[in-house]
Amino acid sequence: MPSRQADILKRPLYLYDLPQEVLNTLTLRQEDEAEIIVPAPTRIDSGGEEGPAAGPDSEAPVGSLACSTCRLAFTSVQDQRSHLRSDLHHYNLKQRLRGQSAVTEVEFEKLIGDLDESLSGSDSSETDEEEEGGRKDTTLTALLKKQANLSLSNSKASSDQDVDDSSSASIKNPKTSGKPPLLWFSSPLLPTNTYFGIYRSIFTTEDLSQDANIVERIKSKQLAPMPVPKPDAAGRYPPAVYQSPHVFLCMIGGGHFAAMIVSLPPRQTKHGQHSGPLNREATVLHHKTFHRYTTRRKQGGSQSANDNAKGKAHSAGSNIRRANEQALITDVRALLTEWKDLIDSSEALFIRASGIGNRRVLYDDYPGRVLRANDPRIKGFPFNTRRATQNELMRSFIELTRLKVQEIVPADKTTKTPEPGSATAAPAKPAKPAAGPKLTEEEETALLHTSQLQAFVRRSKLPALLAYFQNNSLPPDFKFQPENQPQNYHAPTALHLAASMNSATLVSGLIVKGGADPAIQNREGKTPFELAGDRSTRDAFRVARDEAGEEKWDWEAAKVPPALKRADAERRDQREKQEAEKKEAERRAAEEERLKTEGPKVSDKPSRSGPGMLDRNANMTAQDRREEEARGMTAAQRMRLERERRARAAEERIKRLQGGQ
Repeated sequence: MPSRQADILKRPLYLYDLPQEVLNTLTLRQEDEAEIIVPAPTRIDSGGEEGPAAGPDSEAPVGSLACSTCRLAFTSVQDQRSHLRSDLHHYNLKQRLRGQSAVTEVEFEKLIGDLDESLSGSDSSETDEEEEGGRKDTTLTALLKKQANLSLSNSKASSDQDVDDSSSASIKNPKTSGKPPLLWFSSPLLPTNTYFGIYRSIFTTEDLSQDANIVERIKSKQLAPMPVPKPDAAGRYPPAVYQSPHVFLCMIGGGHFAAMIVSLPPRQTKHGQHSGPLNREATVLHHKTFHRYTTRRKQGGSQSANDNAKGKAHSAGSNIRRANEQALITDVRALLTEWKDLIDSSEALFIRASGIGNRRVLYDDYPGRVLRANDPRIKGFPFNTRRATQNELMRSFIELTRLKVQEIVPADKTTKTPEPGSATAAPAKPAKPAAGPKLTEEEETALLHTSQLQAFVRRSKLPALLAYFQNNSLPPDFKFQPENQPQNYHAPTALHLAASMNSATLVSGLIVKGGADPAIQNREGKTPFELAGDRSTRDAFRVARDEAGEEKWDWEAAKVPPALKRADAERRDQREKQEAEKKEAERRAAEEERLKTEGPKVSDKPSRSGPGMLDRNANMTAQDRREEEARGMTAAQRMRLERERRARAAEERIKRLQGGQ
């Protein structure tokens, strides 16, 4: 790629200020309804186009910034964590348990559109999560209850329809409903199978009509840089500002309100360059945030929604919340009235106001109403958003107007694979090695099973491990692949690995419940019992021998000692624990007695010697001496040393008190 092209792609590309090289080479990627575009999971921007998170040739490493359940990937850990706390993610987990397809963010917003209040986890920030504790599942719970009621009514109306199938009657198939949120454009400036992505919502209905040339519409949207306007003392801008393109962004939910009006032309700089970070170039004409305590702590939902459902409460907190709701309505509507001229002249109105209560604040018919629900300029945010703040509005503006650079794999080159980490199916296939012989399908499947089984064992997930064996029709003595790897050479089966990790619970469960053979030997000729490193794990084998029965396995070949009752093993563990506690108590008593008769013991440990060592010890502080004395000791030894120090200090205090008398 020429250096000029590389320089163009290094900086963020802003829809309203694209270089000529990009504008002259853009070509709309034709969409095929029978084709599913699968973005690469580790490179897609937050809120990008839906699609499976991984294909057979893509790598899905543990800890990657992707959610395979919702088919989304993220550009930062913060975005990923916010998504994992959101109602969208939890709802798709429910869908997965029902055996149904996940929904997109736009479809989920439609599902919760008729609920009383949107208090999802996506409305909350990490810093206020504790303060807002208990609220994030409110919207999800309300949605599930609503669908359960639909299920009940449908089952009563039709006796032939199953209740479980009707519980999702209001859910549309995401593969057949709606359009993807991003338009994709090809360009010779990009590598093969890489495209520019632009959100549909940034365009008008006329821009997206069949008769319109979308590329020409993009060219017409290019704006010349302009200096940052300054308002007068009354807050009014020059007439040119009202005529220049600008957009209104607004979010309201859970007592939080944030609004912003952003000018679309880029800022004019001294040297005519504007290639810095996009959020530094955006010109914010107005911005304002409000927050009122309107939600019920630890219970969720607004006070008005609770009053409508259960009747008016008479507590002091409910009265405060009602007053705050009215104050929020007054403040929001006064702000909209103040910004009316700029709102009326905005090209688009991006508003997130899920829930009847929030929409009433903005759209109710009140004197001097500014926003109307039927305004064609009103659009939603086509991606997941967090709590209504100024920073979140700016992030959303950047996300809306910035071109995505994304590698895309056509659907005909991908196959649907089960999700990683599932106990009922094999995980997505990892990337094939760059060099070496090509693996067969059986070898790849064996590698997938190996990685999943080893992960369950290392995390001590016995139920998931047993379920994986059953659901994938694997024998409990499945040999890990490839066998020549050092870890598989030493621990070739799940039972070997569990024994080497001293996991008594897994050992007992694999033999008794899973039916694993304890007589299988590794490449070194050792049975699982011989790999056990502590007495509790070895006792688990003996207990398993008792519970599984002498006829089940060749216990002599497995090198397992005679059977042991579980109750006997537990009693012995308890007895040894009591004996250890008794010895420790005796040692403490003996040490206290010695201190009373002999006084503090001077350590006879030889001190480190060397040139200048005596002078250095003389200049050491008390803390330095303690650290020097404890150097090289284990944690238990340091603990005993600290106890001796405290005992000596107590003895000295007692002597001083006796001398003072």
